[in-house]
Amino acid sequence: MRPVIGIPCYEARRADNQRPLYGNNISYVRAVERAGGLPLLIPPLQDADALVGLADRLDGLLLSGGGDLAPAHYGESPRPECGVPEVERDVTELALARHALLAKLPVLGICRGHQVLNVALGGTLYQDISTALPEARRHDCHDRARDYRAHSIEIEPGSRLAAMLGTRQHAVNSLHHQALHRLGEGVRVLARAEDGIIEAIEVRGHPFALAVQFHPEELAPADEPSQRLFSAFVRACQR
Repeated sequence: MRPVIGIPCYEARRADNQRPLYGNNISYVRAVERAGGLPLLIPPLQDADALVGLADRLDGLLLSGGGDLAPAHYGESPRPECGVPEVERDVTELALARHALLAKLPVLGICRGHQVLNVALGGTLYQDISTALPEARRHDCHDRARDYRAHSIEIEPGSRLAAMLGTRQHAVNSLHHQALHRLGEGVRVLARAEDGIIEAIEVRGHPFALAVQFHPEELAPADEPSQRLFSAFVRACQR
C-alpha cells in the first residue's frame, strides 16, 4: 500500500479576486508521487486535537519551503531583514514536527522545513545570512531559475545522506536567506556548503528525520540523486 505523506499548506490569494486559499507548490506533490507516495495537503488547523488526530493517520511528514519562521519561536526579536511571519503555518508546522519526532514518524524537511525541524528541537537560526555572516557566499538566488545549481555541498562520509545521494559532493540550488545557527537537541550536521552554511541535518535516534536546505523537488527527476532522496523517504514511510 502506498504511504500517505502529509504536506502542510500556506495561505495564498487568488490573482483574479484575492480570495484566500491554502496550497503548496506542485513540485513537492509530484516528487512524492513519483517516489510512490500519496501526497496529502494539510491546511493550518486551529484545533490542536484535530491536528494531532490527522497526524496520527499519516505515514510520513514533508515540511516544505516557504517564508521565514517567526523569530519568537526561537527566542529572538525579528531583525529588519526577516520576512513577515505566517502565524498559523508556524504553529501548525511546529506542532506537526514535534508530534512526528515523538511518534517516530518519518520526516523530510526542505529549506524552511529544514529550519522548522531545527527550531522544533530547540535550535536557532541566522535571521539573514548576508548581515550575520557577511563573509558567506550568496545563498538567496531567487533571481535565477529554481533548478540553477548555485554551489556545491560537502556531505559527511558514511552518512545516511551520502548513501542516499550516492556521492559526497553535490551541486545544489539555493533559495534561502536564513540558515541554521545553534543546533537543536539531537541534531547532527550531514552536509555544509563551502562557506560553512549547514545544508543538511538528521535527528539522532530517529528512524528517519532528515532535512536539507536546498530544494531537491526542483531538481528531480532530472537529477537522480535528488529523486533518490524522495525514494528513500517514501520507503521509510512504507515501513
